Amino acid sequence: MSTLIFPGRFQPFHNGHLMVVQGMMKVSDNVVVVICEGKSADGNDPFSLDQRRDMIGAALLVANIMDATIAVVKDAETDEAWAHHVLDVSGNPAEPIVWSGNEDVRKIFEAKGVATKKIVPVPGIVGEDIRKMIREKNPAWRSKIPAGALDIIVDTLVK
Repeated sequence: MSTLIFPGRFQPFHNGHLMVVQGMMKVSDNVVVVICEGKSADGNDPFSLDQRRDMIGAALLVANIMDATIAVVKDAETDEAWAHHVLDVSGNPAEPIVWSGNEDVRKIFEAKGVATKKIVPVPGIVGEDIRKMIREKNPAWRSKIPAGALDIIVDTLVK
């Protein structure tokens, strides 16, 4: 059975991300969510690696997803080294399939001979937009975050 790998920054982990993990779990019992250290395109990264790991863990727990693995990967000097680290923290599976909505990420893994699957974004659920709503104190962001993760984010914002 293939190992499905979902790398991302998850700034923050939102309903679209949860839907991807739920879909992955329907296809394989071996799912790895890899939290990447990299910077967001807008340069606004409000959540630490630990906070993102906590929000993903809490969201998966509330969604009754107990079998997915959460791993963390640091930045690397090259794309190839980064891809190697992602595969390493995923257990160096024999049949990995990387799921991503980022074309550059898919190309990096395809160049290594790793199969990929394109994720289609959920309309209206975009990390950059959610971060902007949080900064502007627009309460609409709350409807875009899964239960569990919402508690972590609210706790983070209060501190």
